[in-house]
Amino acid sequence: MSKPLRLRDFIEDTEGRLYAVSTYDNRERVGCILRYVPDPAGTRQNPEGIRFRKLEFEEAFDYINQNKPEYADIVQRVPYPDIRRILKPEDEIGTIIKRNPLVQRLAGIFNLPVRTYGCTGSLLCGLENEQSDIDFVVYGTTFFHARDLLRHAINRGLLQPISDAMWDYIYRKRNPELSYDEFVLHEKRKWNRGQIDSVYFDILYTRSYTALNPFPCMKGRTCGKKTIEATVTDASLSFDNPALYHVDHEEISRVLSFSHTYSGQALAGERIEARGVCEEHEGEHWLIIGTTRDARGEYIRSLSLLEGSAT
Repeated sequence: MSKPLRLRDFIEDTEGRLYAVSTYDNRERVGCILRYVPDPAGTRQNPEGIRFRKLEFEEAFDYINQNKPEYADIVQRVPYPDIRRILKPEDEIGTIIKRNPLVQRLAGIFNLPVRTYGCTGSLLCGLENEQSDIDFVVYGTTFFHARDLLRHAINRGLLQPISDAMWDYIYRKRNPELSYDEFVLHEKRKWNRGQIDSVYFDILYTRSYTALNPFPCMKGRTCGKKTIEATVTDASLSFDNPALYHVDHEEISRVLSFSHTYSGQALAGERIEARGVCEEHEGEHWLIIGTTRDARGEYIRSLSLLEGSAT
């Protein structure tokens, strides 16, 4: 393997199952989430004619517990000898562009340097259908440039702004613990979502190979649910997974979100309200958002943004 595995790559195990790499901490075993399993009755079909069934988050954990318990952990952990194939967005983007006109148009509009972007998810696996969104991955600092390009493309009429109907779709899909108006207010300033024709796309951040610095994917000692108000002191990795916010608070030193809903949710210097599960990590207390797939009862909101919009 010439390059290390990183967030948003996919792997295929020796039995044909497809997993989304979900951590940077992949030195011993690959941290990932099972997404597609071969199934003759499945509704997804790859270019070779093999059918697959897509698993939701909880289904993936149940499936692994029943069928591959040796992979079970906080995420699934697949040993390197069990990996048949690695799919990297930056390697496969040329093939995806050839078969998908919308991705071709999107890549042309952004015109990013080669190997700084790609597609993940169903497009990377060749399992997209007519309802599939576009998961557009951009690496390192180029991600922030892509957000600027998205804003300019909309201002120049190359892409449509997100319609009210699309915002309704995104809100229902995310199903956050925020009101619709609060959700859209936070989202509109992120510039990491868009639509091309009637298809929704995300611009997703992944670290460059020179800045992986594996973040340990481990659960700390749980200290219970907590709601805090705090000032964000560093939001430079707020679009990563987990989204990371260093905060000035008497007890909590970091707020981390494993839910994409709360990535890029607040800027440095802003006051936030956050509710999640407190965990102890080597003497520090972290507040974890997204302890379940839909982050029920957990959220981050920028009080500074909400107060500014009310004036």
